[in-house]
Amino acid sequence: MKNRKKRIDLIIELIKNQCIGSQEELAEILAQKGHPVTQATLSRDLKMLRTTKVPTDRGTYMYVLPDSDSLKDRLLNFGQPLARANYQSGFVSLQFSGHLAVIKTRNGYASGLAYDIDMSNYPEILGTISGTDTILAVLREDVSRARASELFSEILGIDVNDLKE
Repeated sequence: MKNRKKRIDLIIELIKNQCIGSQEELAEILAQKGHPVTQATLSRDLKMLRTTKVPTDRGTYMYVLPDSDSLKDRLLNFGQPLARANYQSGFVSLQFSGHLAVIKTRNGYASGLAYDIDMSNYPEILGTISGTDTILAVLREDVSRARASELFSEILGIDVNDLKE
């Protein structure tokens, strides 16, 4: 059990601080650090940690942890002008229809951004449904578009003035 705890802690540290795109790559790093692991064990560890793979601006994928903003934010947004940050984060546009918000994203980014919206736990946002490049967010009836824009701006790290298509 002690070795498993150390391995899990190391996996968390590696995912937070490095761009790791495959289980093979992660297994190799773990072995180099004295924690050899089978693919099946590593797969169980990653599932237990609820890791997901997100696309990077380089056209590859990387593992991230739930609520992790460390490496992902550095890779996708750090030091970039806003327009470039929006492109790299996957955000494209925001439009409203009644109490629904339709968020367009780059292909493959919708589920990750929808997860971020859901994990924000704002009471004004009831929930999201995501596709490949579109998120449908359901807002409470009394939420204004201005307030919703502010919330999405905060959650997605985008300037409110840039949210209109």
